[in-house]
Amino acid sequence: MSGVEVRAHDPAWRDRARRAIAEVTGALPGLVVAAEHVGSTAVPGLAAKPIIDLMVSADDLDAVVAAEDRLAAIGYRRRDTGMPERLFYQRDGHHLHVVTTASWDTRNERILRDHLLANPADREAYARLKRELAGNDPDTYTRGKTALIQRMVDDARDRLGLPRVDVWE
Repeated sequence: MSGVEVRAHDPAWRDRARRAIAEVTGALPGLVVAAEHVGSTAVPGLAAKPIIDLMVSADDLDAVVAAEDRLAAIGYRRRDTGMPERLFYQRDGHHLHVVTTASWDTRNERILRDHLLANPADREAYARLKRELAGNDPDTYTRGKTALIQRMVDDARDRLGLPRVDVWE
């Protein structure tokens, strides 16, 4: 297994995300309530793995599962993550997180993205850590980031008046 690649921020990631959101919402008409670019590629200036992470909300995850053939037609395949109230799909260079509309406002990915956009010191600390961990296998890379991500999400949740939760929920 090759090591994780971390690149300098690429402004083209924003347009790739916009196009991918349009494809997903087009493939799931009437099912997507909200859609956003999340993850490190959504934060200008932040080094990142060159993978576009999208998060969409749906009122009914079973309806999304029933429409998976439409996602497959645009290249997405579901992978079981065991995470509650979430479906996860992958295609080359893209991750698609489908979550319940009820959980949308409290999703850690959105909270972390917004925290990084608003906190340059944390953004730089996170970029530095990601560069240090680059080249490791994906599990080591992810585990190596967990403590910092948890601290940032906890800080953001405290400011928002939300309860703290494990970052991988």
